[in-house]
Amino acid sequence: MRKSRLGFLGVGWIGRHRMEAMLATGSVEAAVLSDPSPDMLAAARALAPDAAVVGSLDAMLAQDLDGIVIATPSGLHAEQSIRALENGVAVFCQKPLGRNAAEAARVVAAARTADRLLSVDFSYRFTIGMIRIAELVRTGALGDVYAVDLTFHNAYGPDKPWFYDRSQSGGGCVMDLGVHLVDLALWVLDFPGATADISAALFAQGMPLVTLDRTEDYAVASVTLETGTIVRLACSWRLNAGVDARIEAAFYGTKGGAAMRNVGGSFYDFRTERFTGTTSEVLADAPDDWGGRAAATWARRLHADPCFDPAADQLVMVATILDRIYASG
Repeated sequence: MRKSRLGFLGVGWIGRHRMEAMLATGSVEAAVLSDPSPDMLAAARALAPDAAVVGSLDAMLAQDLDGIVIATPSGLHAEQSIRALENGVAVFCQKPLGRNAAEAARVVAAARTADRLLSVDFSYRFTIGMIRIAELVRTGALGDVYAVDLTFHNAYGPDKPWFYDRSQSGGGCVMDLGVHLVDLALWVLDFPGATADISAALFAQGMPLVTLDRTEDYAVASVTLETGTIVRLACSWRLNAGVDARIEAAFYGTKGGAAMRNVGGSFYDFRTERFTGTTSEVLADAPDDWGGRAAATWARRLHADPCFDPAADQLVMVATILDRIYASG
């Protein structure tokens, strides 16, 4: 069985890292590359020396591909994904899939119509720690989970100007970091259904954001699920946090709790613990080479079965909560 042929649209650091993880599965080949930066293309060619280089998405889609990996600015994701799917090409896209739920829904509808695999790079799901927490929650080991606390504070801001243009990015730290937090909560809780209530506050440079003409750099939100579970999240750019990042996902139930927290301000190293009363037990610890697992999983799935996965509907659920956070804030 031949390897699945992939196109890589955008080969900056993220695109190349995901390419490397996919190629390591042995189930795919990098057939085509595209990026406006000659330096990025040169770095990608080091990983895939036989790949063709093209200057546009249209040229890429003319190359008889099985799938496309999209790592371009956020405002392009939805339309690029739809064009690929309409050409019968499966999609693995960086987050967010769309700048709002309506865009995300259009992409999912295109995937369903084309009967092609669609996934978003929600990479934190694939940390060993979050997998262990999900197992505890879904087997009832923590009892009824009634509270979820989520944090993603980044002491830096994005280094590309388009992140600060809402028309291109869809939003600020909520769209960039909060999307991971919302996805983690819903995924661990096995997508429990409707959201009953959302309240939020958005800030830009320490001042409340009263109109959405700028991107927020700090946000807090409380999401009440229909099950009664309260999900509280906070995220930020350029917070004076004393370390590079503060990242946490904690789940508290009637029989115990569990949390994954970053170690020493790292963006990559995590420790996961289970709590019972005042005692704790380590479930997972660094190192854990988790960053490319979502990409590798999609590559293997594409090779085995490229058809539509109904789990793609979850992408719209995540986007809908982000929309409601922005509407409330």
